[in-house]
Amino acid sequence: MRLKNVKGAKNIIDGSEYIINKPNEFKGKYNLVFNNDNPIEIEIGMGKGNFIIEKAIKNPNINYIGIEKFDSVIVRAIQKLDEININNLKLIRMDALDIDLVFNHEIDKIYLNFSDPWPKSRHADRRLTSKKFLDKYESIFKNKPCIIQKTDNRKLFEYSIISYVENNYKIDEISLDLYKDELFDNIQTEYEKRFVSLGEKIYMIKVSRH
Repeated sequence: MRLKNVKGAKNIIDGSEYIINKPNEFKGKYNLVFNNDNPIEIEIGMGKGNFIIEKAIKNPNINYIGIEKFDSVIVRAIQKLDEININNLKLIRMDALDIDLVFNHEIDKIYLNFSDPWPKSRHADRRLTSKKFLDKYESIFKNKPCIIQKTDNRKLFEYSIISYVENNYKIDEISLDLYKDELFDNIQTEYEKRFVSLGEKIYMIKVSRH
């Protein structure tokens, strides 16, 4: 659920060293943002940042960018980062619809964690695994496209599988119960911790194109 009425959120965001305020100006040259040529991985819909922050800490030779639409959410990630120093992490406050306007063939991997399922059929194009978004991702991947998705929503998961296959993605890994299968070193999001505590199944899929 989106947080509301975070006092001074805009000022906190604008003043943070982790925020890229004009991301379109770095399109095609994010290596300058990080001052290196390390791989860049992004999380679309990063929430309060638990996943992307821990990823960056565990993998110092990979650059990470967290993308979040709402001030009231991304500010929580900034508050966490105030107490630590991470050189390989940046945040962008933007709508995912603009993803192809700020990156150009420089992203190695996309993480989609517990994205909004947009359950109504008329909103299908808003799903981050719809053809509309997969087409946008085409222009931001550097080499071999790779997407890792986690969700608790079975219908979104089934929809995503079909969408990936129809758009020529190959399924590399899949789990209908991530915590039973333990397929990889999993990092929890805030939502994920809550879902797991309630006994909900977590679905995971990793896809790529060659």
